Amino acid sequence: MAPQQDIPVAANVLGTIGTIFWCVQTIPQIWTNWRTKKTDGLPGSMMYLWALCGVPFGTYNIVQRFNYPLQVQAQVFMALCLVNWCQILLYHNKWALWKVILIGLANAAVFAGVEAALILTLQPLYDAGHDTGILVVGIIANILLAVGLLPPYGEIWKRRGRVIGINFVFLSMDWLGAFFSLMSLAAQNSFDALGGVLYIVCIFLETGIFLSHVIWLVRTRTVRKEAASRGKTFDDVAAEHEERGLPFKFSERKSSKKPKGRESDVEMGTNSNQSQVLYNSAATDIQDDSAGI
Repeated sequence: MAPQQDIPVAANVLGTIGTIFWCVQTIPQIWTNWRTKKTDGLPGSMMYLWALCGVPFGTYNIVQRFNYPLQVQAQVFMALCLVNWCQILLYHNKWALWKVILIGLANAAVFAGVEAALILTLQPLYDAGHDTGILVVGIIANILLAVGLLPPYGEIWKRRGRVIGINFVFLSMDWLGAFFSLMSLAAQNSFDALGGVLYIVCIFLETGIFLSHVIWLVRTRTVRKEAASRGKTFDDVAAEHEERGLPFKFSERKSSKKPKGRESDVEMGTNSNQSQVLYNSAATDIQDDSAGI
């Protein structure tokens, strides 16, 4: 596709709206992480892959000469995702603050350097009519964005459809940012299919996250209502079942694999108990025989 020329006003307006959403989208998530000092349910791999996605994403938008809001959008998106990733290292992984800041700045510097190198390398080639390089970069951006949205589905499966740790205001703003950005591409003189796929993938997968939680709310409405009538929460009910060893169809899925060491300990404990029983029985028989004599 040839570089975009004479960007229509509508494309700039829609792109600006999309950029505003994507510039502030993760602020609610950042605030939630900071307020609760917890990031359970928010996969670190998701945020890092999204931050990494900003490199080819930004390169693609700049080399293609998309409207300026979309060019800025990728940079802000990358920076905010890095902040979220650093919070996960701080609150979930319990890293020292100085180490988190250091590794965050180091990653930001590497990302910026790689993106600048890609732009300087690919821009002349693209202007000369060689679009293979930028096409590959666009495909990589799509793959990273899509793969980054897969870890939350692992958390959803683990919790039987429930979504925790992800701020729904953040998710809504991210969805709207992708939607308006997609409309911005549609309003340009020529629609860029690869750029459009990136936003469509984001919209599709995030819609799935919304629907999963809504379905979970419907399925658990009776349990949550009964828990509320007793002044408890769903988590309280789940914890009670776990403590009593009672089955609960909405409990979190856990790995069925057991450490070999623990299995050996159990087996050894069982054998030891059996040996002790046999020993006690034999001792009792000897005492009885002695009493008889």
